Amino acid sequence: MNRFFVPLLLLAACVPANIAHAQATPTATRGMQLSAFGGVSGVYTGLANGRNASIVVGGDLAFSVWHSARPSVEARGLFPIDSGSVSDQRSILFGPRVAFLPKRRYHPYGDFLFGRGQMNYLHGGYIFGPFLYVQTTTNVFSPGFGLDYDLTPQISVKVDGQYQRWGFAPTPSGNIWSKVGTVGVVYRFNFGSRRLP
Repeated sequence: MNRFFVPLLLLAACVPANIAHAQATPTATRGMQLSAFGGVSGVYTGLANGRNASIVVGGDLAFSVWHSARPSVEARGLFPIDSGSVSDQRSILFGPRVAFLPKRRYHPYGDFLFGRGQMNYLHGGYIFGPFLYVQTTTNVFSPGFGLDYDLTPQISVKVDGQYQRWGFAPTPSGNIWSKVGTVGVVYRFNFGSRRLP
């Protein structure tokens, strides 16, 4: 009987420790989580000191937490409500996003979005060299970062910044870099998920 008792004692000492470790590891959700957001944006268009006031709407499909980071796929649209005096910019972008969960309520994140954008030049167009630009449709690359602050388990305040590269622009390089700052609100559809403690 002793020859069985010692291996069982060793197994009992190891297995509960592993199980306890697995149960003590926090999990943000069981499965995926969908969220939607909306906000207002100030846009520095990168062309002749142009500025827009815009709205942004979008959503994230987030996956399980891995090492205090939560990967997701994001989609967002930017639509001007005040085009300023030079041009307006509108875009629909998609791409990966990673949120970090170092503290309970603060969730900093970074993203890299890609999609299509349209610039409409005001007052009959924008003259550059021998050309008159009326409208440009181009690819847009948009790295960015932000912070979500939880007010409740389902609602957060969002502060977000994006740096966008637009092509086919009326500039010597053919590109412009616009800057987009956003303040908004996030709503999470939990679908039975469990928040981090």
